[in-house]
Amino acid sequence: MFVLVVGGGKVGYYLAKELIDSGHEVALMEKDSSRARQIADEIGSIVIPHDGCEGKYLGEAGCNRADVVAAVTGDDEDNLVICQMAKHHFDVPRTIARVNNPKNEALFRHLGVDELISPTRMILGSIEQDIPVHELLHLGALGEGALELIEA
Repeated sequence: MFVLVVGGGKVGYYLAKELIDSGHEVALMEKDSSRARQIADEIGSIVIPHDGCEGKYLGEAGCNRADVVAAVTGDDEDNLVICQMAKHHFDVPRTIARVNNPKNEALFRHLGVDELISPTRMILGSIEQDIPVHELLHLGALGEGALELIEA
């Protein structure tokens, strides 16, 4: 599988590294050229030192043949633009976006981003599981977390 990762911060770096270690073909885009060089030296994958919000550079990175585009920059607006271009201009079948502000999740869903990863929402959910509400006891999640088993 060919995965285009946009954003070379810690999330993008480790995501690309894990994908490469699992045998996937990966290209990583990072707009900070010195950070891009550092990543290229460390993981030896294709690293494109350009802004993923620019369609020209997404094309040069091979977006048109990507199976998945993961936009994991620290900026929600950039991640949305990247996923929109990948989906609608390059016909990428699957887009994944990091969403830092939970208030942006509905917009991302409405505009067709396939999967949202919200670190804030994940941590909040974990904390809220430990807070008793109306003396309910959380016994566990069912399926993929869509249902919860509780004791009243």
